[in-house]
Amino acid sequence: MKLLQNRENRRPPFLACIRSLGTYGVVYKAKDLSTGSIVAMKKIRLEAEDEGIPSTAIREISLLRELNEEHIVRLLDIMHVDQKLYLVFEYLDVDLKRYIENGNRDHVPIAPHVVKKFTHHLTAGLRFCHGHRILHRDLKPQNLLVAQDPRGRLDEHGNGEILKLADFGLARAFGVPMRTYTHEVVTLWYRAPEVLLGSRHYSTALDMWSVGCIFAEMAMRGTPLFPGDSEIDQIFRIFRIMGTPNELTWPGIQTLPDYKPTFPQWTAQDLAKVVPALDEHGLDMLQARCLFSWLATLMYDATKRISAKRVLLHPYFAGFTP
Repeated sequence: MKLLQNRENRRPPFLACIRSLGTYGVVYKAKDLSTGSIVAMKKIRLEAEDEGIPSTAIREISLLRELNEEHIVRLLDIMHVDQKLYLVFEYLDVDLKRYIENGNRDHVPIAPHVVKKFTHHLTAGLRFCHGHRILHRDLKPQNLLVAQDPRGRLDEHGNGEILKLADFGLARAFGVPMRTYTHEVVTLWYRAPEVLLGSRHYSTALDMWSVGCIFAEMAMRGTPLFPGDSEIDQIFRIFRIMGTPNELTWPGIQTLPDYKPTFPQWTAQDLAKVVPALDEHGLDMLQARCLFSWLATLMYDATKRISAKRVLLHPYFAGFTP
């Protein structure tokens, strides 16, 4: 247990214990001793702590306090203690990865209606942040948290769980490290192909590729769509399922820094066989099948990747009540 107090701003102290080790540092489950409320505190690991906290990082993170949307984990406070940075968030106990694993263990796998609801929640949170010109850049099931709806709302199946996005903006403020606090390699499974091939041009399309990967993984009850163990393996796993891209399917690919004309040539697989649990509209949202538009989440060409706003209008969600 550890007692934290912001000596510079004289904020209330927190009683904290280590909860987990994440991408950006230690995560504490903490109690605000002035209110009794439980919060999550992230102690940010800086690459060069002896140089202090970058002012750019402080500015970026400060903006996140303005993101008030029900599907985004709220940043409650920023604490600067002993030259270290702590971010105080609302506390949610279970992430999507563990939620799916728990269901599989208990022989209650994630149901199709929950897949649809969580995908809608994920996209709604993204739409809000993209509308504020903020990208996530590191979406994965571990960054999506599940909780009971604080307003007590139930869906038509009696399920009252909601999904919230966590760690928004941390990648822009601090960068995405190649290894976690415990030196585990940061997962590449949800990373967009343009990033894997060295593009430095980031757009909202980067996050939408991750949405497609997470959507498919939920539909497959926790089996990742592209579980690569290195950058080149990740690229090849994508190529094996989606087909090796060329200038016709991905204009400009040959100009990317890590493109190689010697890449193996694979033919695209039928996604209906790869993700059989999805109906035609769900498959169309992954890879455009001309049912709704030429836009989808898993398009190589980022300009043809569907936006969060358009996803929410997709026929896959017809009749869905948020």
